[in-house]
Amino acid sequence: MTITKHQRNLSALVHASTFSRYLIPFGNIIAPLVIWLANKEEHEFVDYNGKQALNFQISLLLYSVVLGIILIPFAMGVLPEIFEVGFWNLAEYNNFEGVDIEFDNLDFGKGIFWWPVGLIGLMQLGLSLVNIVFTIIATIRTHEGQFYEYPATIRFIK
Repeated sequence: MTITKHQRNLSALVHASTFSRYLIPFGNIIAPLVIWLANKEEHEFVDYNGKQALNFQISLLLYSVVLGIILIPFAMGVLPEIFEVGFWNLAEYNNFEGVDIEFDNLDFGKGIFWWPVGLIGLMQLGLSLVNIVFTIIATIRTHEGQFYEYPATIRFIK
């Protein structure tokens, strides 16, 4: 199979278009999807790279959602501490028509829930960096005419 410059450019554009996530919500999925759907029938190389880019972006979204779900119990443990101390001291503003909101009976161990929140935050940052680095590598390799396969990708689109 001969890969033309046009196919290489379209394939590189599919990968690079995932950076539209910084401008458009879910742009990392919508932009490559549009380019892939418009060109997959005509160009086998674009079809392959569109699937690769979309599978990688959907996989990272899934990993991010799983980390967010894991974070929920820890964030709920931290929330009472956030609202009782410092800038948001809600104890001073407890004027809810006779409804008394107290967090005193919930003992969360003086910040023991902060370290998982920070760790999961670092993991989310790591996912973002992995996304940027591997997308740049995929864009460059694809533009060179190589078949690039992202690591740690679940194959949703085959």
